[in-house]
Amino acid sequence: MKRRHFFHTAAGVLTAGSSTLSALAAAGSDYKISLAQWSQHRALKGGTLDNLDWPEYVNNHFGINALEWVNQFFAGKHKTLGKQPIGGTYLNDLKKRCNDNGMETILIMCDGVGSLGNPDEKKRTLAVEGHYAWLDAAKLLGGHSIRVNAASDAKLSGEEQSKICADGLRKLSEKAATMDLNVIVENHGGLSSNGAWLSGVMKSVNLPNCGTLPDFGNFYVAKNRGNTEQFEAAKSLYTGDQYTVSEKGIEYDRYKGVTELMPFAKGVSAKSHDFNEAGEEIHTDFKKMMDIVKAAGYKGYIGIEYEGSELPEDEGIMATKRLLEKVFTEI
Repeated sequence: MKRRHFFHTAAGVLTAGSSTLSALAAAGSDYKISLAQWSQHRALKGGTLDNLDWPEYVNNHFGINALEWVNQFFAGKHKTLGKQPIGGTYLNDLKKRCNDNGMETILIMCDGVGSLGNPDEKKRTLAVEGHYAWLDAAKLLGGHSIRVNAASDAKLSGEEQSKICADGLRKLSEKAATMDLNVIVENHGGLSSNGAWLSGVMKSVNLPNCGTLPDFGNFYVAKNRGNTEQFEAAKSLYTGDQYTVSEKGIEYDRYKGVTELMPFAKGVSAKSHDFNEAGEEIHTDFKKMMDIVKAAGYKGYIGIEYEGSELPEDEGIMATKRLLEKVFTEI
């Protein structure tokens, strides 16, 4: 059967067994499932789903009650993307909708707020302060963390970038600590997708509320964007058995990377793209990843982040949920 046809014909059977499987997973598991808002970025950007309606939608369609927000979907008419204060009325409405639907906020993913690793100290300070509004939002909504990025000037050495990023993260984490919040970094391209480098940054910051959000799939340290000279230069920079070079780019070993980031993890992102007819993710061995997560002693939420294009967003989310529930029973 073609993959899409398989999912449609199997949907009734899988949905019918979902509640039983969820109960089994919850009964003997240290893990619960949350949903990253980026999994529905097409619907949210396209206007078929509104940020305020998202809690009710997730509750009704997926049976998930824990949310990982993305800051860019608060933007637009609310003028909330980082540099502007977030309106209390809007957030209070959002919190009420979460409460009315029994939804819990886990974290807010923050992008476009400024570089915490900017070599210019004044601009780095502005970036740190730009995240304060999102700390306020996370606190009001009841989350435990904001997810940020660790990126600096790629022309600098890895060691120099590490020092600068650690400075920005330390300053933001010190502010977050006064609010009982965490600042967590996802492997999100460039050197941050090198597990050894990012774990080194965590050691340099050395604060209990600064940690990581290991993502199963974001391990491209360099993407091939058609610039042959630039890509060849990247290939000479990233060498070793931990890297795989393909037409798509240069990828750090995802299992090694997650292993290196898990000691600092305050969340886990289960990235998914494509599935085979058995319901397994074809790019990532979820069982192997969850064995790594378990071995690190992590207990808590595993966030679904579906980024595929072959399945519609809702179907991709449910396919990832079923896979996680199955793996939970196996580990």
